[in-house]
Amino acid sequence: MENYSKNSGKLNPEQQKAVETTDGPLLIIAGAGSGKTKVITHRILNLIKKGVAPQEILAITFTNKAANEMKGRVSTLLYEDKSINRPISMQERPFISTFHALGVHIIRENARLLGLTRHFTIYDRGDSRRAIKESMEQCSVDPKTHDPGTILNMISRAKGDGMNRLEYLDNAKGFIEEMVANIWEKYENILSREKSLDFDDLLLKTAQLLGNPDVRNHYNHVWKYIHIDEYQDTNRVQYKIARALAEMGRNICVVGDVDQNIYSWRGATIENILNFEKDYPEATVVTLEKNYRSTKTILSAANSVIEKNSMRREKNLYTDNDHGEKIALIISYSETEEARSIADKARELIANGTSPSEIAVLYRANFQSRVLEESFINKQIPYQLLGVKFFERKEVKDVISYIRAALNRDSWGDIARIINVPPRGIGKVTLAKILSEAGAGNNTPGNGNMGSALPPAVRTKLTGFWKLLDDIRTEIAEKKPSEAVKFVIQETGIERLYREGVGDDEERLLNVRELVTVAAQYNQTESVKEKMQGENNNPQEPNRAIEAFLENAALATDQDELKKETDAVKLMTVHAAKGLEFEYVFIAGLEQDLFPFKHMNDAEIDKAGEEEERRLFYVALTRAKKKLFLSNAIIRTVYGAQRVSTPSEFIADIEKGLIEEAIPEKPSGAKAIFIDF
Repeated sequence: MENYSKNSGKLNPEQQKAVETTDGPLLIIAGAGSGKTKVITHRILNLIKKGVAPQEILAITFTNKAANEMKGRVSTLLYEDKSINRPISMQERPFISTFHALGVHIIRENARLLGLTRHFTIYDRGDSRRAIKESMEQCSVDPKTHDPGTILNMISRAKGDGMNRLEYLDNAKGFIEEMVANIWEKYENILSREKSLDFDDLLLKTAQLLGNPDVRNHYNHVWKYIHIDEYQDTNRVQYKIARALAEMGRNICVVGDVDQNIYSWRGATIENILNFEKDYPEATVVTLEKNYRSTKTILSAANSVIEKNSMRREKNLYTDNDHGEKIALIISYSETEEARSIADKARELIANGTSPSEIAVLYRANFQSRVLEESFINKQIPYQLLGVKFFERKEVKDVISYIRAALNRDSWGDIARIINVPPRGIGKVTLAKILSEAGAGNNTPGNGNMGSALPPAVRTKLTGFWKLLDDIRTEIAEKKPSEAVKFVIQETGIERLYREGVGDDEERLLNVRELVTVAAQYNQTESVKEKMQGENNNPQEPNRAIEAFLENAALATDQDELKKETDAVKLMTVHAAKGLEFEYVFIAGLEQDLFPFKHMNDAEIDKAGEEEERRLFYVALTRAKKKLFLSNAIIRTVYGAQRVSTPSEFIADIEKGLIEEAIPEKPSGAKAIFIDF
């Protein structure tokens, strides 16, 4: 075989070593901006060039955006490499997805082992909150006294740690956790009744399936080369999945950076990457330190900050890029003035030729976005706020619920949502009676007996509703996803409802029509309709394209909103900015107890929390390519009360000479001080 290095061209020596190390465990410590996606994609290409079948390669990352980028790069590499002397078909592509999409794939293939069908419903956050509230009512727990969101978070964290309800109950400490365990039992009953799984179940159930020797052996033979991106962000159940998939061949390549572990609050454990060499003593370790993104000044600041952490592997980012401009510090009297100063500087950058989409304003807590939005609106600067997902809009969820209910007639959450959308005269009392019958388990929706005790006029309306769901299912089976979604919008009356409405209805109509465009992306997805009909002799069986569409809707993240070509300044939390990059980055609210953040119930930040906050600041710094702006306010209003703020300790952590310590003049009201060094 020819030496791969002859064709690797732009790979640096460390990247090339990672690409050429194809057998056995491999740990790639990849610093920010060091080209880790390039390494993974070239490694996949190298495996294929060595003779590994593409479909035997698995690559898992955390966001749809990252997975789609990786798919695109792999496809381009395979297409452009002329040394591959055989055609690579769509069926022979590597399996590249997120952890949750992988879970959906494995669960669909083994649904019967879990008492499900392929068309199980995936709960989103709203579905889960609704079911938690119902579970609390069954346990006589007042949602005004105990927040349903908090209870859901406790269950989610336990599932992320790989625990089931009984294990949680056995380890419960005190009344609150025992109460949560009881609510969890009712919640599981609702999920089971509706043939549904929540977001965390997609991982927990996958890990349980892989605990079955036959299932694990099957996938060990399907995927022989495993790649896990962002390994520092894996939780315990994701760790179990990765270990199970690599059990036989031990050909596992994990890529990550301890210094970018920022998700402990949702279960990510830094020990997974720190202990990789204990799990795999024969592992090869490659460190990528050359940064291709930022200036020397930005990297020097980032290095001087992160080196103060002790829970890390030694690493020092460097670059061949220019030194660039020094870091600017904006000190304002209040958060209002801070927002104005940031907006003014952003407008100046845009006036000088910078694209608005190359500017990002990052902040530690969501509440900071309000005053920033006001300033950007007042100064007529285009902006995009990450956090409001397209698929979480009510009108979009209504359309999707029609499709989910048509496929899964046990999905009572979806049925309850849409049975009177648009209004068809089926009131809450009628719905309660129907749900009561369903809860008794005596009737299947639409079987003719459901609602038999109701008045004839109401039964007629119900019959029409069930018939509508049957028609939608037929349409799904026979048409492309975009045509099926268009059918739902038109035949349900949703299009007419918003076309004849007022106020925000025009925007709602545009959103549901946009859903048709989204669905069109799946029109070319391989259909297995004919195969399914052959196996099941069921002409009503939907094709795989609509499954892919629904899966995308359920697993969408905030970053997916960036796929839209919006030339606007991005406003987002630092957590949401992970994996992104911009020419100019503002980091707002750099004050003690805000960034680093201090939770209301914490007397002080512990060592682990302190280091995670510093890692979060490091992530914020390394999003910038050309220039950084650090910003804070002397007076900030929090929870309705003004308080005098102390500048963040992180500013002082930055090496002297990169930014000077700025002592503001005595504030004279609304005047802000801008210092650019």
